Amino acid sequence: MREHARVGGGPAPERGVGLPELMVQVAHGDSDAFAAVFDQVSGPVLGVVRSVLRDPAQSEEVTQEVMVDLWRSAARYTPERGSVLNWALTLAHRRAVDRVRSEQAASDRARRVALLDHTPAYDEVTEEVENRLDRERVRRCLRGLTERQRQSVTLAYYRGLTYREVAELLALPLGTVKTRMRDGLIRLRDCLGVTA
Repeated sequence: MREHARVGGGPAPERGVGLPELMVQVAHGDSDAFAAVFDQVSGPVLGVVRSVLRDPAQSEEVTQEVMVDLWRSAARYTPERGSVLNWALTLAHRRAVDRVRSEQAASDRARRVALLDHTPAYDEVTEEVENRLDRERVRRCLRGLTERQRQSVTLAYYRGLTYREVAELLALPLGTVKTRMRDGLIRLRDCLGVTA
């Protein structure tokens, strides 16, 4: 019989010890007990995973993840809820289904990116011309405002000042500035043909 380096300490698991007892030892960090669990469970786990994934490399990877889960979550195992093998197979099935869903989501994302790559790019020249035309229309409409309306609107919308700051800068009452702004914006809206 070969000797193992004991990670968790204590004697090696006895031959013929059942999986539930081994899981108790695994929960205490017994690596030899885990090796015994691994020997008994990994084959069926791989079979379940492979039946879902069909890809051998991914199946081995997911099986390894399931076995790591068993090692890490051994303390959560309770015999009253079912056998160790059934618990492991349930974990395996869930993990395999999660992998399929993850792969499908990645595939869907890649397909969407490919579609976006094949959509025609917007015409930068057309965009710039439209922006210039819009700016010119706004300038023309601003020229149609009274001097005080134009000042109020320009200070508020192009310089980012608040109504109160505009009122202080123009030395006007706040109510007067608000009225000029409202009237000026209504005239701009009508000039630009914007529907409210």
